[in-house]
Amino acid sequence: MTVIGAPLLAGALDPGTGLALRLPVEAILVLLLAVAVPNGVIRRVAAYAFGAVTVIAALVALLDLSFRGTIDRGFAATEDWRAVINAYKVVQDVVGPITAALAALVVIGVAVAAVFVVGRCVLRCALTVTRLGARGRTAVAAAATAWVILSVVGAQHPTGAAVAAADVTRTLVGEAVQAAESIPEQVAFERAIQDDSLANSGRDDLLAGLRGKDVVIAFVESYGEVAVSGAGPMAGITRLIDESAERLTENGYRAESAFLTSPTFGGVSWLAHGTLQSGARVDTQQKYDTLLSSERMTLSRLFGDAGWRTVTVNPAHTEPWPEGAAFYGFDRMLDERELAFDGPAFGFARVPDQYTWQRFFDEELARGGAPIMAEVSLVSSHTPWTPTPRLVPWSDLGDGSIFAGQLDDGATASVWPDEHRVRADYAESMEYSLGATLSFLETYDPADLVLVLVGDHQPSRVVSGPDADSDVPVTIVSKDPAVFGRIEAWGWDAGFRPSANAPVLRMDAFRDRFVDAFSG
Repeated sequence: MTVIGAPLLAGALDPGTGLALRLPVEAILVLLLAVAVPNGVIRRVAAYAFGAVTVIAALVALLDLSFRGTIDRGFAATEDWRAVINAYKVVQDVVGPITAALAALVVIGVAVAAVFVVGRCVLRCALTVTRLGARGRTAVAAAATAWVILSVVGAQHPTGAAVAAADVTRTLVGEAVQAAESIPEQVAFERAIQDDSLANSGRDDLLAGLRGKDVVIAFVESYGEVAVSGAGPMAGITRLIDESAERLTENGYRAESAFLTSPTFGGVSWLAHGTLQSGARVDTQQKYDTLLSSERMTLSRLFGDAGWRTVTVNPAHTEPWPEGAAFYGFDRMLDERELAFDGPAFGFARVPDQYTWQRFFDEELARGGAPIMAEVSLVSSHTPWTPTPRLVPWSDLGDGSIFAGQLDDGATASVWPDEHRVRADYAESMEYSLGATLSFLETYDPADLVLVLVGDHQPSRVVSGPDADSDVPVTIVSKDPAVFGRIEAWGWDAGFRPSANAPVLRMDAFRDRFVDAFSG
């Protein structure tokens, strides 16, 4: 039964496919080989190779299922190993390094043991078939004939899956086909990023409409269209934005909003960052790596060329990031170490967004001198969406140790099968991230600030729903009416959040439209 059942695992991980009453071709082929080849060494090699291939196919299918459940696309073996590593880091931040390492060792151990068990079962079956002589060979031949007939007639299990199964083959061939199809797409991308309308832009009027202003592009983690839908627990987000907007409007602020179509969904935020900055749609890790090695102009480099001091603030960066200077052109990078947060770690999002804003203000905005262009990453709304920090008085932030007492309530990570709890936790974290941002504007009222507040991607489908698209809100906030005069032709919604009928723009189109509007 192990020999028959093991090749069906890859298919069983495909929703709607069952294990019962299905005949795997891979099991038939390995038994045919074992019967045809009397050599013991070759038989053992074939048996354990069968076990290895079967386990690899099951692992690929499991990764594919996990990717579809989180970032809404299948696993691509040629591109997504870094995403697997990042996912491990998220787990490590939630459960701790020791527990995460033990879990990884268990997975590896189970996989190795499975290869051994399946291989041994194949050898035992082959020995049994050989001992049966003509009857054994007839049984295997009958199984092969039955598989061919069932395949030709298209016989199906009640679940809709083919009775003549080839799950291992289909899974691995699918990965190979995906890898082959990605090659011409990658070549086309490499050519496209070389054709840059803003390359070598030495215009005297470059971004002249923003001269003397501090420009901040703030990416809010998982800030998708669902967050401003007002449905269910999202009503609290709408209420928070509207109440803050009323106070900010009384203080002279104005805002216009729309939607951008993100290249990613549910995660892999840096693809959205690279897309908005470069004006090229970056929807795979392979494309992102190619982008970083190119000469494509980014918004931050354009601002730097026009006289701005450029800064990135990313509390999720815990390791050196040379691409920040080499590709994005940032003069300074405020990462987790530079932010010097001395409070408790809130899961993956170690540094609360309120503290991030405070440090950015103290380190850059309050310094004076050359205007600042910054990309700020707000990560308190990163999955898993608990524990969530709470706002504290800005004057009490200090080194962040004031947050220590906020973890005493024993908050734990969301239980993913509990959809209602996950949605509520997401809404709570989003209220915190947006609340910290809007409270920062109210409290510090930075002079001559132009804020571009934008989401990186929708949250996973457990929150955003099965029919959600990839759109994320974008809002431009400023006190200067001239800023909105420059973008009047865009036809964006007035206000701090877009309506359901707000204009939608591809995220990769934002760079050129923004530069055109504020230059000249």
